[in-house]
Amino acid sequence: MRTRIKICCIASIDEAQLAIAAGADALGLVAAMPSCPGPIPDARIAQIAAWTPPPVATFLLTSETTAAAIAEHVRATQPSTVQIVGHIDPGEVAQLARLLPHVRRVQVIHVEGPEALALIPAYAPHVHAFLLDSGRPGAAVPELGGTGRTHDWSVSARFVRASPRPVFLAGGLDANNVMEALRQVRPYGIDLCSRVRTDGQLDVMKLALLMAAVRDVDAALYAEG
Repeated sequence: MRTRIKICCIASIDEAQLAIAAGADALGLVAAMPSCPGPIPDARIAQIAAWTPPPVATFLLTSETTAAAIAEHVRATQPSTVQIVGHIDPGEVAQLARLLPHVRRVQVIHVEGPEALALIPAYAPHVHAFLLDSGRPGAAVPELGGTGRTHDWSVSARFVRASPRPVFLAGGLDANNVMEALRQVRPYGIDLCSRVRTDGQLDVMKLALLMAAVRDVDAALYAEG
């Protein structure tokens, strides 16, 4: 199995081109957030989403919390996928599925402890995938991604084994730790942001090193069966 790679915090078509050239399967486009690096205006999100060639997916990261508001955000930006970054009411996600059945839905789960596992049955019937991150949605200023921190991968591994949906792993991944992360968690895909950037800009060398590490571990895991 090949690990899918999503590169988040894409800020321009130039960055999108660099990410796709490096082998990205998906681009993350961050809208307004209470706390997160790389937010860009909705008009630019729509521009990048319209430019991105298939089969590369475009993920709108939205902090909206109701189905109606999320659907409006999606209609304004036209991504192929919406990434819901907060732990919103699962009923709202179910309603979103009815409002926009053609748009793929990814629910972020912030892994603060084993209690993250209890969220699987609440969201799984209404989403296409999960994304495990290291935010703190309950903080005074909610952290909803882009922290650059890793979390407890043993919990993430249990989540992957228990989830009926594909799972992306995010949070502080780089060329130095991605091999261990993949071996321990065995996610469907990984999500990259701060650790493949230098001074806020996408760093082609860091990205190339990480991509090479991912392909090496994919090959090793395939050989091990």
